[in-house]
Amino acid sequence: MNLVELTERLHAIRDRNDWRQFHSPKNLAMAASVEMSELVEIFQWLTEDQSRQLPADKLAHAGQEVGDIVLYLLLLCSELGLDMEAVVRSKLADSERRFS
Repeated sequence: MNLVELTERLHAIRDRNDWRQFHSPKNLAMAASVEMSELVEIFQWLTEDQSRQLPADKLAHAGQEVGDIVLYLLLLCSELGLDMEAVVRSKLADSERRFS
């Protein structure tokens, strides 16, 4: 599945539910931040080893939160007119230049 298809599916859900009115860049960035906080909460108070060996239920929960974050970021890119693949590739290339 590619990012264009994912975004189209997200837009279909958004449009069916009349949510576009709420999908300003500010709101989407805030929503992604809230989901990131929910992901962080899963790891709160765990040791380094525990964080690498999550039980199945916590691992599934972490996956759900990661999915939420990515979906909000896809919507944010769409609202801002950014190509997510292009910005990620650009950032990765920048990191390769800086840290290789």
